[in-house]
Amino acid sequence: MKFVDEAKIFIRAGHGGPGCVSFRREKFVPKGGPDGGEGGRGGDVIIRAAESHRTLLDLKYQQQYLAKNGGPGSGNNRSGKSADNLEIVVPVGTVVKDFETNELLADLSVVGQTYVAGLGGIGGKGNAHFATSTHQTPRFAQEGMAGDERWLKLELKLLADVGILGFPNAGKSTFISRVSAARPKIADYPFTTLTPHLGVVQHLDSKSFVMADIPGLITGAHEGHGMGIQFLKHVERTSLLLHIIDISTEPDIKAWSNYQTINKELGFYNPELLEKPQIVALNKIDLPNVKERVKKEVALFRKKGIILHPFSAVTGEGVKEILNKIIELLSQPREIISDEQYPSGNTITRQKNTD
Repeated sequence: MKFVDEAKIFIRAGHGGPGCVSFRREKFVPKGGPDGGEGGRGGDVIIRAAESHRTLLDLKYQQQYLAKNGGPGSGNNRSGKSADNLEIVVPVGTVVKDFETNELLADLSVVGQTYVAGLGGIGGKGNAHFATSTHQTPRFAQEGMAGDERWLKLELKLLADVGILGFPNAGKSTFISRVSAARPKIADYPFTTLTPHLGVVQHLDSKSFVMADIPGLITGAHEGHGMGIQFLKHVERTSLLLHIIDISTEPDIKAWSNYQTINKELGFYNPELLEKPQIVALNKIDLPNVKERVKKEVALFRKKGIILHPFSAVTGEGVKEILNKIIELLSQPREIISDEQYPSGNTITRQKNTD
């Protein structure tokens, strides 16, 4: 399945049905008076988060979502039929924004959570509603109100406890394939990982946690170089980051400069990412040219106040220690990560302007 994490859609809630202009016409009631009923309510457009969907692929190719209009009123004071709501199903973790203003409207991070993206219009009143003692034969009725319509931008942010970061070919995919059942593509050329991958990790008797493998970053990613930074949205929800470093490619490359470059790109994307706890790990210590430099790199990081964890994703050496550290950090009390706080409950509703 193609992984799609952004989509632009147009939604329009149903218009309210028009009221009816009608008068009673019975055999023995020649002047029966007005009996026009009101129109039905237009359908709402509702976005619902569900586990059945993993990407926004369906919304990428169907951009218009139009709810049905309410039925018209009719004689004998009969109201028109209200239209059914239109439901759009999205993956859990989808963020809904106004396309024009980029305003955050909803963060659907819980299964079954819904957002009323467009409220249906109210049906118009029939002429029976306007009859008074001084105006007994009104010959007019209301048109139904228009439903909400707007362009929306949907972004999928994967829900994971740990986000893996690093340069291309640092061994991120090899690591997640070793510790979980995830099987991302692994090869010896840059940008093998083109889309994020999730893996569920169960270590010893601890509670399982979810890990996200993010496509590699390079210098200038915030300017669109390489894969760019469009996938960093998937680590915004994570509780901590696993920063994997590889110094095996060039003899003079330094782990510290590698570490600083990636963090600089994080800061350009979202400075708040730099506040997340980071586990910094040096990969490929099974290679001779890395193994002989490990002690020097560990000492340098220690001087900077950072613990560097040497490991090999291929042989498994040091992986257990990294998982222990992840579990230790995840077990600490932490605030729920969310883009914005919303009212309690599973439904977020727009306020309709009735002016």
